[in-house]
Amino acid sequence: MKLGIVGLPNVGKSTLFNAITNSKAQSENYPFCTIEPNVGVVCVPDSRLEVLAEMSKSKKIVPAVIEFVDIAGLVKGASRGEGLGNKFLSNIREVDAIVHVVRCFDNDNIVHVDGSVNPIRDIETINLELIFADLESVEKHLDRVRKLLKGDKKYQTDLNMFEKIKAALEEGKLANTVQFTDEEKDILRSVQLLTNKPVIYACNISDNDIGTNNEYVKLVEDFAKKSNSEVFTICAQVEQEISELDEDDKKMFLEELGFESSGLDRLISKCYSLLNLISYITTGEMETKAWTITKGTRAPQAAGKIHTDFERGFIRAEVVSYDDLVACGSMAAAREKGLVRSEGKEYVMNDGDVVLFRFNV
Repeated sequence: MKLGIVGLPNVGKSTLFNAITNSKAQSENYPFCTIEPNVGVVCVPDSRLEVLAEMSKSKKIVPAVIEFVDIAGLVKGASRGEGLGNKFLSNIREVDAIVHVVRCFDNDNIVHVDGSVNPIRDIETINLELIFADLESVEKHLDRVRKLLKGDKKYQTDLNMFEKIKAALEEGKLANTVQFTDEEKDILRSVQLLTNKPVIYACNISDNDIGTNNEYVKLVEDFAKKSNSEVFTICAQVEQEISELDEDDKKMFLEELGFESSGLDRLISKCYSLLNLISYITTGEMETKAWTITKGTRAPQAAGKIHTDFERGFIRAEVVSYDDLVACGSMAAAREKGLVRSEGKEYVMNDGDVVLFRFNV
Protein backbone atom coordinates (compact mmCIF):
# COMPACT_ATOMS: atom_id res chain seq x y z
CA MET A 1 0.00 0.00 0.00
CA LYS A 2 1.45 3.33 -1.09
CA LEU A 3 0.27 6.77 0.06
CA GLY A 4 1.38 10.07 -1.45
CA ILE A 5 1.81 13.15 0.74
CA VAL A 6 0.94 16.21 -1.36
CA GLY A 7 0.25 19.89 -0.85
CA LEU A 8 1.46 23.36 -1.74
CA PRO A 9 5.07 24.28 -0.85
CA ASN A 10 5.69 25.09 2.83
CA VAL A 11 2.53 23.54 4.27
CA GLY A 12 4.41 20.95 6.36
CA LYS A 13 4.59 17.94 4.04
CA SER A 14 8.23 17.06 4.67
CA THR A 15 7.89 17.77 8.40
CA LEU A 16 4.98 15.32 8.49
CA PHE A 17 6.95 12.81 6.43
CA ASN A 18 9.88 13.08 8.85
CA ALA A 19 7.54 12.44 11.74
CA ILE A 20 5.89 9.47 10.05
CA THR A 21 9.13 7.75 9.11
CA ASN A 22 11.37 9.28 11.78
CA SER A 23 13.70 10.08 8.88
CA LYS A 24 15.55 13.24 8.01
CA ALA A 25 14.08 14.45 4.72
CA GLN A 26 14.89 18.11 4.17
CA SER A 27 12.18 20.49 5.41
CA GLU A 28 13.62 23.93 4.83
CA ASN A 29 11.54 27.08 4.58
CA TYR A 30 11.58 27.46 0.80
CA PRO A 31 9.56 25.96 -2.09
CA PHE A 32 10.67 22.83 -3.95
CA CYS A 33 13.03 21.68 -1.20
CA THR A 34 11.82 18.15 -1.95
CA ILE A 35 13.08 17.48 -5.47
CA GLU A 36 13.09 13.69 -5.55
CA PRO A 37 10.16 12.02 -3.76
CA ASN A 38 11.28 10.70 -0.38
CA VAL A 39 9.96 7.22 0.35
CA GLY A 40 9.53 5.67 3.78
CA VAL A 41 7.97 2.40 4.92
CA VAL A 42 6.24 2.45 8.30
CA CYS A 43 4.43 -0.12 10.41
CA VAL A 44 0.67 -0.17 10.89
CA PRO A 45 0.10 0.04 14.67
CA ASP A 46 -1.44 -3.24 15.91
CA SER A 47 -1.25 -4.06 19.62
CA ARG A 48 -2.67 -7.54 18.93
CA LEU A 49 0.65 -8.74 17.52
CA GLU A 50 2.58 -8.36 20.77
CA VAL A 51 -0.12 -10.22 22.69
CA LEU A 52 -0.12 -13.14 20.26
CA ALA A 53 3.68 -13.18 19.99
CA GLU A 54 3.94 -13.57 23.76
CA MET A 55 1.31 -16.31 23.72
CA SER A 56 3.08 -18.20 20.91
CA LYS A 57 6.59 -17.39 22.15
CA SER A 58 7.35 -16.05 18.67
CA LYS A 59 10.93 -15.19 17.75
CA LYS A 60 9.83 -12.07 15.82
CA ILE A 61 6.89 -9.82 15.07
CA VAL A 62 6.13 -8.70 11.50
CA PRO A 63 3.49 -5.93 11.32
CA ALA A 64 1.64 -4.76 8.22
CA VAL A 65 3.29 -1.78 6.55
CA ILE A 66 2.39 1.36 4.60
CA GLU A 67 4.69 3.11 2.15
CA PHE A 68 4.59 6.91 2.32
CA VAL A 69 5.89 9.02 -0.56
CA ASP A 70 6.71 12.68 0.12
CA ILE A 71 5.98 14.44 -3.17
CA ALA A 72 7.32 17.92 -3.90
CA GLY A 73 5.02 20.93 -3.51
CA LEU A 74 2.68 21.52 -6.42
CA VAL A 75 1.89 25.03 -7.60
CA LYS A 76 -0.57 26.70 -9.94
CA GLY A 77 0.27 25.56 -13.48
CA ALA A 78 1.87 22.25 -12.46
CA SER A 79 -0.21 20.38 -15.06
CA ARG A 80 1.45 22.60 -17.70
CA GLY A 81 4.93 22.05 -16.27
CA GLU A 82 5.08 25.02 -13.87
CA GLY A 83 7.25 24.62 -10.77
CA LEU A 84 8.42 21.03 -10.86
CA GLY A 85 5.40 20.13 -12.91
CA ASN A 86 4.27 16.90 -14.50
CA LYS A 87 7.09 14.85 -13.02
CA PHE A 88 5.35 15.01 -9.66
CA LEU A 89 1.91 14.43 -11.09
CA SER A 90 3.32 11.12 -12.34
CA ASN A 91 4.55 10.35 -8.80
CA ILE A 92 1.01 10.88 -7.51
CA ARG A 93 -0.38 8.61 -10.22
CA GLU A 94 1.51 5.68 -8.71
CA VAL A 95 0.01 5.91 -5.19
CA ASP A 96 -3.11 4.17 -3.84
CA ALA A 97 -4.39 7.17 -1.89
CA ILE A 98 -3.49 10.80 -1.24
CA VAL A 99 -2.70 12.50 2.05
CA HIS A 100 -3.29 16.15 1.15
CA VAL A 101 -1.55 18.34 3.73
CA VAL A 102 -3.33 21.67 4.21
CA ARG A 103 -1.85 24.59 6.12
CA CYS A 104 -4.24 25.54 8.92
CA PHE A 105 -1.98 27.80 10.99
CA ASP A 106 -0.75 31.40 10.88
CA ASN A 107 2.97 32.08 11.11
CA ASP A 108 4.57 35.19 9.61
CA ASN A 109 7.98 33.47 9.69
CA ILE A 110 6.92 30.71 7.29
CA VAL A 111 6.37 31.97 3.76
CA HIS A 112 3.14 30.97 2.01
CA VAL A 113 3.57 30.55 -1.72
CA ASP A 114 0.39 32.60 -2.36
CA GLY A 115 1.11 35.23 0.29
CA SER A 116 -1.66 34.34 2.78
CA VAL A 117 -3.23 31.37 4.58
CA ASN A 118 -6.43 30.16 2.92
CA PRO A 119 -6.91 26.37 3.12
CA ILE A 120 -9.82 26.14 0.67
CA ARG A 121 -7.98 28.17 -1.97
CA ASP A 122 -4.93 25.95 -1.43
CA ILE A 123 -6.98 22.74 -1.84
CA GLU A 124 -8.69 24.07 -4.95
CA THR A 125 -5.33 25.09 -6.45
CA ILE A 126 -4.03 21.53 -6.22
CA ASN A 127 -7.35 19.92 -7.17
CA LEU A 128 -7.49 22.08 -10.29
CA GLU A 129 -4.04 20.89 -11.37
CA LEU A 130 -5.09 17.28 -10.82
CA ILE A 131 -8.28 17.92 -12.81
CA PHE A 132 -6.30 19.42 -15.72
CA ALA A 133 -3.95 16.43 -15.72
CA ASP A 134 -6.89 13.99 -15.64
CA LEU A 135 -8.67 15.84 -18.46
CA GLU A 136 -5.64 15.38 -20.67
CA SER A 137 -5.55 11.67 -19.78
CA VAL A 138 -9.31 11.19 -20.34
CA GLU A 139 -9.13 12.88 -23.77
CA LYS A 140 -6.48 10.35 -24.83
CA HIS A 141 -8.60 7.45 -23.56
CA LEU A 142 -11.64 8.81 -25.42
CA ASP A 143 -9.70 9.02 -28.69
CA ARG A 144 -8.56 5.42 -28.31
CA VAL A 145 -12.00 4.09 -27.28
CA ARG A 146 -13.79 5.86 -30.18
CA LYS A 147 -11.46 4.06 -32.63
CA LEU A 148 -11.99 0.69 -30.89
CA LEU A 149 -15.76 1.20 -30.85
CA LYS A 150 -15.85 1.21 -34.66
CA GLY A 151 -14.74 -2.42 -34.64
CA ASP A 152 -16.36 -3.69 -31.43
CA LYS A 153 -19.53 -2.40 -29.75
CA LYS A 154 -18.40 -3.73 -26.34
CA TYR A 155 -16.42 -0.50 -25.90
CA GLN A 156 -19.65 1.53 -25.60
CA THR A 157 -19.47 1.19 -21.80
CA ASP A 158 -15.93 2.57 -21.84
CA LEU A 159 -17.03 5.48 -23.99
CA ASN A 160 -20.00 6.30 -21.74
CA MET A 161 -17.78 6.17 -18.64
CA PHE A 162 -15.07 8.44 -20.01
CA GLU A 163 -17.61 10.94 -21.33
CA LYS A 164 -19.23 11.02 -17.89
CA ILE A 165 -15.84 11.63 -16.24
CA LYS A 166 -14.93 14.33 -18.77
CA ALA A 167 -18.19 16.20 -18.11
CA ALA A 168 -17.53 16.16 -14.36
CA LEU A 169 -13.93 17.32 -14.72
CA GLU A 170 -14.96 20.17 -17.03
CA GLU A 171 -17.36 21.32 -14.28
CA GLY A 172 -14.43 21.40 -11.86
CA LYS A 173 -15.53 18.23 -10.05
CA LEU A 174 -13.26 15.35 -9.05
CA ALA A 175 -13.71 11.93 -10.66
CA ASN A 176 -14.38 10.42 -7.22
CA THR A 177 -17.64 12.40 -7.02
CA VAL A 178 -19.05 10.58 -10.08
CA GLN A 179 -21.43 7.63 -9.67
CA PHE A 180 -20.23 4.55 -11.56
CA THR A 181 -21.86 1.21 -12.38
CA ASP A 182 -20.12 -1.98 -11.25
CA GLU A 183 -19.01 -2.60 -14.85
CA GLU A 184 -17.56 0.91 -15.08
CA LYS A 185 -15.76 0.46 -11.76
CA ASP A 186 -14.06 -2.66 -13.16
CA ILE A 187 -12.87 -0.70 -16.20
CA LEU A 188 -11.77 2.27 -14.07
CA ARG A 189 -9.42 0.12 -11.97
CA SER A 190 -6.96 0.02 -14.86
CA VAL A 191 -7.10 3.82 -15.34
CA GLN A 192 -4.95 5.75 -12.86
CA LEU A 193 -6.96 8.95 -12.59
CA LEU A 194 -5.51 11.34 -10.01
CA THR A 195 -8.91 12.70 -8.97
CA ASN A 196 -10.39 9.23 -8.42
CA LYS A 197 -7.98 8.36 -5.62
CA PRO A 198 -9.21 8.33 -2.01
CA VAL A 199 -8.12 11.48 -0.14
CA ILE A 200 -7.41 12.39 3.47
CA TYR A 201 -7.04 16.11 4.08
CA ALA A 202 -4.42 16.41 6.84
CA CYS A 203 -5.02 19.76 8.51
CA ASN A 204 -1.64 20.89 9.83
CA ILE A 205 -2.19 23.10 12.89
CA SER A 206 0.21 24.89 15.26
CA ASP A 207 1.03 23.56 18.72
CA ASN A 208 -1.01 26.44 20.18
CA ASP A 209 -4.13 25.13 18.43
CA ILE A 210 -3.98 21.56 19.77
CA GLY A 211 -7.27 20.83 21.53
CA THR A 212 -8.95 24.03 20.26
CA ASN A 213 -11.59 24.70 17.62
CA ASN A 214 -9.50 25.80 14.67
CA GLU A 215 -11.56 27.82 12.18
CA TYR A 216 -9.38 26.77 9.25
CA VAL A 217 -10.04 23.09 10.07
CA LYS A 218 -13.81 23.68 10.12
CA LEU A 219 -13.58 25.12 6.59
CA VAL A 220 -11.71 22.02 5.39
CA GLU A 221 -14.24 19.68 7.05
CA ASP A 222 -17.12 21.41 5.27
CA PHE A 223 -15.26 21.25 1.96
CA ALA A 224 -14.37 17.56 2.34
CA LYS A 225 -18.00 16.51 2.78
CA LYS A 226 -18.67 17.41 -0.86
CA SER A 227 -16.33 14.67 -2.10
CA ASN A 228 -16.79 12.21 0.80
CA SER A 229 -13.15 12.71 1.72
CA GLU A 230 -11.67 12.19 5.17
CA VAL A 231 -10.25 14.97 7.36
CA PHE A 232 -7.54 14.52 9.96
CA THR A 233 -6.11 17.20 12.24
CA ILE A 234 -2.43 16.99 13.15
CA CYS A 235 0.41 19.19 14.33
CA ALA A 236 3.29 18.01 12.15
CA GLN A 237 5.93 19.86 14.14
CA VAL A 238 4.87 18.30 17.46
CA GLU A 239 4.57 14.88 15.85
CA GLN A 240 8.11 15.17 14.53
CA GLU A 241 9.32 16.00 18.05
CA ILE A 242 7.37 13.03 19.46
CA SER A 243 8.85 10.69 16.86
CA GLU A 244 12.37 11.51 18.08
CA LEU A 245 11.63 10.48 21.69
CA ASP A 246 12.22 7.04 23.17
CA GLU A 247 9.13 4.99 24.03
CA ASP A 248 8.92 5.98 27.72
CA ASP A 249 9.29 9.70 27.01
CA LYS A 250 6.86 9.42 24.11
CA LYS A 251 4.22 7.83 26.34
CA MET A 252 4.71 10.52 29.00
CA PHE A 253 4.49 13.33 26.44
CA LEU A 254 1.28 11.90 24.93
CA GLU A 255 -0.28 11.60 28.39
CA GLU A 256 0.52 15.27 29.03
CA LEU A 257 -1.27 16.14 25.78
CA GLY A 258 -4.21 13.92 26.74
CA PHE A 259 -3.75 11.42 23.89
CA GLU A 260 -3.71 7.62 24.03
CA SER A 261 -1.68 7.36 20.83
CA SER A 262 0.28 9.70 18.60
CA GLY A 263 -1.39 11.57 15.77
CA LEU A 264 0.77 9.60 13.38
CA ASP A 265 -0.46 6.26 14.66
CA ARG A 266 -4.03 7.52 14.24
CA LEU A 267 -3.26 8.84 10.75
CA ILE A 268 -1.69 5.55 9.67
CA SER A 269 -4.69 3.59 10.98
CA LYS A 270 -7.06 6.00 9.21
CA CYS A 271 -5.18 5.55 5.93
CA TYR A 272 -5.43 1.78 6.37
CA SER A 273 -9.21 1.95 6.80
CA LEU A 274 -9.54 4.53 3.99
CA LEU A 275 -8.37 1.90 1.53
CA ASN A 276 -10.85 -0.65 2.94
CA LEU A 277 -8.05 -2.86 4.26
CA ILE A 278 -7.99 -5.29 7.16
CA SER A 279 -5.40 -7.63 8.66
CA TYR A 280 -5.52 -11.31 9.43
CA ILE A 281 -2.80 -12.80 11.62
CA THR A 282 -0.66 -15.92 11.59
CA THR A 283 1.20 -16.83 14.76
CA GLY A 284 3.67 -19.50 15.83
CA GLU A 285 7.14 -19.99 17.29
CA MET A 286 8.89 -18.57 14.21
CA GLU A 287 6.88 -15.35 13.93
CA THR A 288 3.62 -13.52 14.52
CA LYS A 289 2.67 -11.64 11.36
CA ALA A 290 -0.12 -9.36 10.12
CA TRP A 291 -1.20 -9.87 6.49
CA THR A 292 -2.97 -7.06 4.64
CA ILE A 293 -6.07 -7.88 2.58
CA THR A 294 -9.09 -5.98 1.27
CA LYS A 295 -12.39 -6.35 3.11
CA GLY A 296 -14.43 -9.08 1.46
CA THR A 297 -11.42 -11.26 0.55
CA ARG A 298 -12.18 -15.00 0.66
CA ALA A 299 -9.94 -17.51 2.42
CA PRO A 300 -8.08 -18.95 -0.63
CA GLN A 301 -7.12 -15.47 -1.90
CA ALA A 302 -6.04 -14.47 1.62
CA ALA A 303 -3.87 -17.61 1.73
CA GLY A 304 -2.35 -16.54 -1.58
CA LYS A 305 -0.90 -13.48 0.16
CA ILE A 306 1.44 -15.85 1.98
CA HIS A 307 2.32 -17.93 -1.08
CA THR A 308 0.63 -18.70 -4.39
CA ASP A 309 0.85 -22.42 -3.54
CA PHE A 310 -1.39 -21.79 -0.52
CA GLU A 311 -4.13 -20.47 -2.81
CA ARG A 312 -3.60 -23.02 -5.57
CA GLY A 313 -3.71 -26.01 -3.20
CA PHE A 314 -6.13 -24.56 -0.63
CA ILE A 315 -7.95 -27.21 1.41
CA ARG A 316 -9.33 -25.29 4.39
CA ALA A 317 -8.57 -22.52 6.87
CA GLU A 318 -8.52 -23.12 10.61
CA VAL A 319 -9.79 -19.84 12.01
CA VAL A 320 -10.27 -18.36 15.48
CA SER A 321 -11.06 -14.75 16.29
CA TYR A 322 -8.38 -12.78 18.10
CA ASP A 323 -10.71 -12.04 21.05
CA ASP A 324 -11.67 -15.70 21.48
CA LEU A 325 -8.05 -16.83 21.30
CA VAL A 326 -6.88 -14.30 23.89
CA ALA A 327 -9.79 -15.16 26.18
CA CYS A 328 -8.84 -18.85 26.02
CA GLY A 329 -5.12 -18.18 26.51
CA SER A 330 -3.87 -20.67 23.91
CA MET A 331 -4.77 -22.25 20.60
CA ALA A 332 -5.10 -25.64 22.31
CA ALA A 333 -7.63 -24.24 24.80
CA ALA A 334 -9.55 -22.55 21.97
CA ARG A 335 -9.73 -25.89 20.13
CA GLU A 336 -11.03 -27.64 23.23
CA LYS A 337 -13.85 -25.09 23.50
CA GLY A 338 -14.73 -25.52 19.82
CA LEU A 339 -13.79 -21.93 18.94
CA VAL A 340 -11.34 -22.88 16.18
CA ARG A 341 -13.50 -23.23 13.06
CA SER A 342 -12.74 -25.13 9.86
CA GLU A 343 -13.65 -22.82 6.98
CA GLY A 344 -13.79 -23.56 3.25
CA LYS A 345 -13.26 -21.68 0.01
CA GLU A 346 -16.28 -19.39 0.41
CA TYR A 347 -15.28 -18.05 3.82
CA VAL A 348 -14.90 -14.26 3.90
CA MET A 349 -12.04 -13.18 6.14
CA ASN A 350 -12.58 -10.84 9.09
CA ASP A 351 -10.19 -8.35 10.64
CA GLY A 352 -8.29 -10.04 13.46
CA ASP A 353 -8.84 -13.60 12.27
CA VAL A 354 -5.99 -15.78 13.51
CA VAL A 355 -5.49 -18.41 10.80
CA LEU A 356 -3.70 -21.63 9.96
CA PHE A 357 -4.10 -22.58 6.30
CA ARG A 358 -4.15 -26.21 5.18
CA PHE A 359 -3.12 -26.80 1.57
CA ASN A 360 -1.79 -29.47 -0.77
CA VAL A 361 0.05 -29.02 -4.07
